[in-house]
Amino acid sequence: MWYFSWILGIGVALGFGIINVMWLEANGKFMNGHGHEQNGTDNAPSANDGTQHGEAHRP
Repeated sequence: MWYFSWILGIGVALGFGIINVMWLEANGKFMNGHGHEQNGTDNAPSANDGTQHGEAHRP
């Protein structure tokens, strides 16, 4: 009879995960963790900042 509670626990965990992903998708925060007012490209350095190709920007 222990397997009933095991299967029930797996089902609840999967259901919680699916509902969580659906909720994050509906709020628009699933892919990059930012809201609609922010996107990740604004924080990226510009392509013309004086560094060579493949070289990291050093402070």
